[in-house]
Amino acid sequence: MRVGKHHFRTIWLDELDPRIVQIIDQRNLPHEFNIEDLRTVDDMVTAIKDMHVRGAGLIGAAAGYGMYLAALHSGSFKSPYNHLLDAADLLTASRPTAVNLSWAINRQLKTLTHHHSYEQIVQSTKTMAQTIADEDARACFQIGQHGLPLIRDLSLLKTGAVVNILTHCNAGWLAFVDHGSATAPIYAAHDAHIKIHVWVDETRPRNQGARLTAWELEQHGVPYTVITDNAGGHLMQNGLVDLVIVGTDRTTYTGDVANKTGTYLKALAAHDNQVPFYVALPGSSFDWETADGVNDIPIEQRAGEEVKFIQGLSHQGLTSVLLTPSESPAINYAFDVTPARLVTGLITERGLCHADEESILALFPEGRA
Repeated sequence: MRVGKHHFRTIWLDELDPRIVQIIDQRNLPHEFNIEDLRTVDDMVTAIKDMHVRGAGLIGAAAGYGMYLAALHSGSFKSPYNHLLDAADLLTASRPTAVNLSWAINRQLKTLTHHHSYEQIVQSTKTMAQTIADEDARACFQIGQHGLPLIRDLSLLKTGAVVNILTHCNAGWLAFVDHGSATAPIYAAHDAHIKIHVWVDETRPRNQGARLTAWELEQHGVPYTVITDNAGGHLMQNGLVDLVIVGTDRTTYTGDVANKTGTYLKALAAHDNQVPFYVALPGSSFDWETADGVNDIPIEQRAGEEVKFIQGLSHQGLTSVLLTPSESPAINYAFDVTPARLVTGLITERGLCHADEESILALFPEGRA
């Protein structure tokens, strides 16, 4: 996607030194655009855990590249394979909710069963990391193509008037390798010259909507307005939302959707006001082992400090400001689960489907295994 006049992915190998993985460090966006060099698996674990990178698809790609970084340093260990198993455990523990992470690590481990020399291990993990990243970018592009008719039909229904779309958190290209999931149909519609406008939830406590989605849309020239998280229901009640599209960090094969906290409330409001509520995701975000998302998906609890403090730009530069009484207790559930019954449909790289087991497995029959 565009940053100024240049195209960027969110993660890539350094052109001058392919032993270095480069990422867009998202912590200080939109005020500072920084590229960070990662040289070890520990660097990657920190980047994932501390949200230098975030979002389902990007976490998966980062885990794939993390295994490559571990492979580069495996030659100094008595058992390179055991070192990679340890690296896999470290990466898996860095973020518990996004299923793409373990999916990418398992793909890397499977490739290693046929390679034993140091050179083979390095080349195998490098190739697989790049494959995972390329697949993610292609899948997100296809999500955009399959979601485009939903927006086009609404535009025709409104005789060319602006289609208002509500998002939550950031499921844009910053959350994937390129294009994004929830934003991919938005970008496709904008590029097709369909009049659209995006309501951007601020998405407390880390404000990924206000900081990241707004910045992305501005870079691409898409009209948008930032709103408080709790304004979505009011907008729907007053006919100001035509469509809700969100992303997901993990969706069960039965259609339950784990996404950034607040998604469930948007789904309830959409259901109450007959507003279509779609979830955009690549196949890598399906959890093929979990049926009951509400009770069985692990929900990450992050530090309460994220709730108590907020970061912004002041005359002195980037500043963190305390919002609450200093001794206030705070709890920080990073995700919630939207039951399948509240989801109008899923937008995947293979097409649209209902949020139920039969429809999902019809599109992804390999999930039966």
